Amino acid sequence: MLDDRAFETGIRRIGAEQEMFLVNEAWRPLGAALDILEELEGPFTTELALYNLEANLEPRELEGRCFRDMEVRLNELVDHAREAANRRGAEIALTGILPTLSKSDVTLENITPRTRYHALNEAFAKARGGEPYKLRIQGSDELYTEHESVMLESCNTSFQVHLQVEPDEFATLYNIAQLVTAPVMAAAVNSPILFGKLLWDETRIALFQQSIDTRRGSVHVRDLSPRVRFGEEWVSNGLIDLLQEDVTRFRVLLTREVTEDPIALLDSGQMSTLQALTLHNGTVYRWNRPCWGVKDGVAHVRIECRVLPSGPTIVDEVANAAFWIGFVLGGVEEYGDIRSRIDFADAKSNFLAAARNGLKAGFRWLDGRSRSAPHLIIEEALPIAQAGLADAGVDPGDIERYLGIIRDRVKSETTGARWIVRSLRGMQGQGSKSERLAAITAGTVRRQMEGSPCHTWDDADIDESGGWKLTYERVEQLMTTTLFTVHEEELVDMVAFMMSRNRIRHVLVEDDAHKLVGIVSYRSVLRLMAEGFEGSVDTAPPVHEIMERDPLTVAPETPTLKAIDLMRENRVSCLPVVSDDRLVGIVTETDFMPLAYDLLEERLGS
Repeated sequence: MLDDRAFETGIRRIGAEQEMFLVNEAWRPLGAALDILEELEGPFTTELALYNLEANLEPRELEGRCFRDMEVRLNELVDHAREAANRRGAEIALTGILPTLSKSDVTLENITPRTRYHALNEAFAKARGGEPYKLRIQGSDELYTEHESVMLESCNTSFQVHLQVEPDEFATLYNIAQLVTAPVMAAAVNSPILFGKLLWDETRIALFQQSIDTRRGSVHVRDLSPRVRFGEEWVSNGLIDLLQEDVTRFRVLLTREVTEDPIALLDSGQMSTLQALTLHNGTVYRWNRPCWGVKDGVAHVRIECRVLPSGPTIVDEVANAAFWIGFVLGGVEEYGDIRSRIDFADAKSNFLAAARNGLKAGFRWLDGRSRSAPHLIIEEALPIAQAGLADAGVDPGDIERYLGIIRDRVKSETTGARWIVRSLRGMQGQGSKSERLAAITAGTVRRQMEGSPCHTWDDADIDESGGWKLTYERVEQLMTTTLFTVHEEELVDMVAFMMSRNRIRHVLVEDDAHKLVGIVSYRSVLRLMAEGFEGSVDTAPPVHEIMERDPLTVAPETPTLKAIDLMRENRVSCLPVVSDDRLVGIVTETDFMPLAYDLLEERLGS
């Protein structure tokens, strides 16, 4: 098809895919996608999880007021989805990672019941040889956890932008797209929180790669490429370079019945949709992914930018799209062939720096120059993007509107990620963590509906959470996850020291595999002292002699009221929280004190 010049030329089109979260009245994920889709007409479809939806925007030519038209159409689609969601007691949230997501949400109970999604989960599990997915991301906080299914991928939602290109220009445009991804993403970051942890400014990048990584652990050093990838080198020979690499590097994960003979179709003068290759390409997740399609018997090639997050608002998303498209097209004219001007490793490092640090990132740019993200964007990237859009015939008013949003966002240093972090820090000491995360989500949705770009937003307020009733529904919303534990062979004086230093009344006992085997309470230590123990190392018994074995436990998703009933019925002051036989937290009487304060204020105030 490439040799025969079977792909469309002489026209430039753009398109997009809008992913979104469904949330309930507590601003937590709601698995209602199938019910909502029954009420929707138009280009809506399912995603991996029941709390996600996707809308596919119709392609449009890159000219005139195409970006304004894109914004109008996206608003129509999201409003349509929101109306259907509201009728089901749900709301739409546009955000890279939903702040209120918890690990108990990303289970197979929430997978969309479609053959493709179950097949994908089984294929990834088989490729990993049954090993759990290991997720480790270091930011302001550290997240280190394991998971048994592909459902971690459902934590991500994005705004994927498509740019139609010609095969003869593919290599140059694709390399420029790779280069400019870092500064564009630095201005667009919107995903700083995962499972309550502050991580990267665009945590989606690390999460997506690790959530569907098919590589197994090995004691030997072997270079295995992740299926989610930025790439390893500049493209030299066009689209065929990437396709051949992906076919030879990655095993087939999914199969389907192929209903066409592509060679026979081409010989007869018809176009093939390349069904098998398209299916394989859909399981290799390049951040800038080559794509192709056939419409009305005409084939085309496009580049899909997958790095941009959903949100903070539709106008922000369209601004991000205009910035990326303009910078790619303008970059070709400004930079030309960049392969000798910057090492690919530097472009890849820039990409990771932008994901980690957003506008605080520093880049090693063309010809060895070092540039900070804000200076590069304001002084170089935006003028080049403006020229690229102008040369494509985009309306000058649209260019100023959308690139002006990027300029003002960068100058104010207020990306979606920075707004979230700033709002959280402003609420420090107010309410519980779950209330603060709910306030962030509620505040995001309310400001999205107002439609102003995120750099104009005021900070979220704790009152936006909807109150304590909605944020204390499950144990995981109030449990303590910073745990102090001991091994059963350690001495009791270590327990007493932990309790005194950290002002806690319970110390959990784990074995070598981090499984809960017992608990030592403050009362147990007092009883030991009453029996004559004076704290001497020489006379201190091991923990296993005084600990309570096999303590009563609950799961993270246990309703709070049930946990309270268990504590009352069994006359215990704490409940260890266990998931998959692993200790993940503890809930104590102290954790209910903020709730008691709020309840007293509410009752006495009324």
